[in-house]
Amino acid sequence: MFLQYHRWISSVRTLCIELCLLMYLYEGQLKSNTKTTFFLRMPYDLKPTEIASNINVLKNDEKYYLRSVGEDVRKDVADIRKQFPGLAEDVQIPEYFEKEQFFSSVFRISSAGLQLWTHYDVMDNFLIQVTGRKRVVLYSPRDVPYLYLSGTKSEVLDIDNPDFEKYPLFVKAKRYQCYLEAGDVLFIPAMWFHNVISEEFGVALNVFWKHLPAECYDKSDTYGNKDPTAASRAIQILDRALKTLEELPAEYRDFYARRMVLRIQEKAYTNDYG
Repeated sequence: MFLQYHRWISSVRTLCIELCLLMYLYEGQLKSNTKTTFFLRMPYDLKPTEIASNINVLKNDEKYYLRSVGEDVRKDVADIRKQFPGLAEDVQIPEYFEKEQFFSSVFRISSAGLQLWTHYDVMDNFLIQVTGRKRVVLYSPRDVPYLYLSGTKSEVLDIDNPDFEKYPLFVKAKRYQCYLEAGDVLFIPAMWFHNVISEEFGVALNVFWKHLPAECYDKSDTYGNKDPTAASRAIQILDRALKTLEELPAEYRDFYARRMVLRIQEKAYTNDYG
């Protein structure tokens, strides 16, 4: 078992971890993407069940998800080479990017039945499965119109049994699915939506890298999930434009909004990716 292996190669040390308690889980399906986050320090050689009993927050019908963070959660990124140097030697990261493009390597532990909602990341990344089995469902960035986004996440929480009355366009989203076993590596391109289901207790490593020029990214982003700075500015400008349209009568607002959509399609849409 992985945790026994961890005890064998390293002495007990105190690490900063982020425990995201995913609330309102029922029979493995996430009812809400609301989460409570605890930042705490504890000996990492504890079993996940011991962690839960120590902080006394988990109930029998709730799942756990542990994500490594940097020493200073507000300034430092997660890096397995710094937080888990003994384990880093045993993980062979594919040579797919230049060393200076590296952003973070995030250690993840999850209970069986945990399902993370559909979301996208702004950086290319590898999902490396260390132990356990995961099901990963992906959707192309082109399927944005069908995913009912709220920020970076889809409102369609139950992707296996979606409510088509509430989300009728979701049926148009093309689904790509794969399974990860111990030792498997999945490349997830930036902006590709993914939903991850832990079919059993699992340990994984996410490796993110900056495939765009460094100045494109928000320098204050330690998690790698903020939109590129130019995209954030564009969205703010669009919000102001929509606010301005509210000054017009409904029929004029509708007309000019449609013109804006056509202009965006003409100037910004591309056929270069699928």
